[in-house]
Amino acid sequence: MIKTGATAQTRKAALSAFLGGALEYYDFVLFASAAAFIFPVVFFPGSEAATLMSFATFGVAYLARPLGAVVIGHFGDKFGRKNALLATLLIMGLATFVIGLLPSFDQIGPLAPMLLVAMRLLQGFSAGGEVAGASSLTIEHAPDRSRAFWGSWTVEGVGAGMLLATLVLIPIAAMPDEILFTWGWRLPFLASIVVLFIAFFVRRTLEEPAVFEQVKQKGETAKIPLFEAARSSWKGISRVAIATLYFVPDSIMNVFGVAFAISMGIDRTTVLWSAVVTQIVALLVRPLAGLLADRIGRRPVFVVGALGTGVMTFGFFSAVSAGNIPLMFVTNALMVGLFLAFCGAIYPAFYAEMFTARVRYTSMAVGLQIGSVVSGFAPSIATLLTRGDPTNWMPVACMVAGALVIAAIAALTARETYRTPLEELGLPRTDRQLVNGATASADVPAALMAPAEPRN
Repeated sequence: MIKTGATAQTRKAALSAFLGGALEYYDFVLFASAAAFIFPVVFFPGSEAATLMSFATFGVAYLARPLGAVVIGHFGDKFGRKNALLATLLIMGLATFVIGLLPSFDQIGPLAPMLLVAMRLLQGFSAGGEVAGASSLTIEHAPDRSRAFWGSWTVEGVGAGMLLATLVLIPIAAMPDEILFTWGWRLPFLASIVVLFIAFFVRRTLEEPAVFEQVKQKGETAKIPLFEAARSSWKGISRVAIATLYFVPDSIMNVFGVAFAISMGIDRTTVLWSAVVTQIVALLVRPLAGLLADRIGRRPVFVVGALGTGVMTFGFFSAVSAGNIPLMFVTNALMVGLFLAFCGAIYPAFYAEMFTARVRYTSMAVGLQIGSVVSGFAPSIATLLTRGDPTNWMPVACMVAGALVIAAIAALTARETYRTPLEELGLPRTDRQLVNGATASADVPAALMAPAEPRN
């Protein structure tokens, strides 16, 4: 990693966030790809709406995410980031492992998809608190001038998990159907237990950030973080929720995009290799985007990423519909690997910096997951928009582009925080000036650690 004045705890927090993100999105891609071409056969055989029902099981996790954000965020802001993040790991890892053990519809009938939905809800509950907690902890351990860089490792883990899952799926997808749809599809879900063990070991050794410990030792933690966040940070939460519409192309590409390319006659292994190339590009881009955001600010990097993704969406669907495989690789790499990676790299710092330490975990988690609900059901909405005609991709591309424009506008309304000290984040401008003056000679008054209106 690039030297940015970081401590051992900074690096450990970034590694913990990396591994947590890897586990979460290893599952994300596994489930998304399985929802496209495995689950319709295994859990919904014979149904005319098998693909739509399968996509709905993918989206149902997003309904549990806001609940996870509230519950896990409460414990993270009330008692500490570390234990809350240990809980998210265990819930996510064990639910993913159990999916690999589930019996099929042919074995136990309708109970099979019901169990699948139950495990998916647990995954969604866990995911509701993972990224916000990891982002909060990482930026709170990071030096002020490199928070976006270190925060980007949360999403680097996301990319690594997606890449790992895609690489695992390539030989799985190439299996004969009689093996793939019986036991072959189970292997990558069962293998997730390895990532869980490694991530849990690293996370156990983390320390709580000093800024949170100061709040806790003074007895100034929020009594009910959700209520305090809703009262004092509702503008920031709303802004995060709207900006998170940039997730729409992510879920579209991982679910609808896969099914669309296969329906156009492109081999599923080729589609997966395109995703591999894209994720490699993104892994290279994200840390650089984080460094750029630490130099020029969060807003310009996010906005360029969102608008660039919107433009390239039309290029990707056009290439796939024409069966132009080289162009599919290029447009996918530019859309997701370059532009979408700009947004992904900086949102951990960008979102977390909108709030004070008292309610940072809850506020970011709630805003993030409210915005994610739309993204989770985007593949199902896209399927309905095509009206059964796989060549009718223009409404889907327009939906994606529209979501990205709205996200960019929301980002432009945010305060620029790349030069704001950690202790002043989330405070009104007048209180920031008082904190800056107080820290030069004395402790910050306790009252200034509490949120005040107006905030965002």
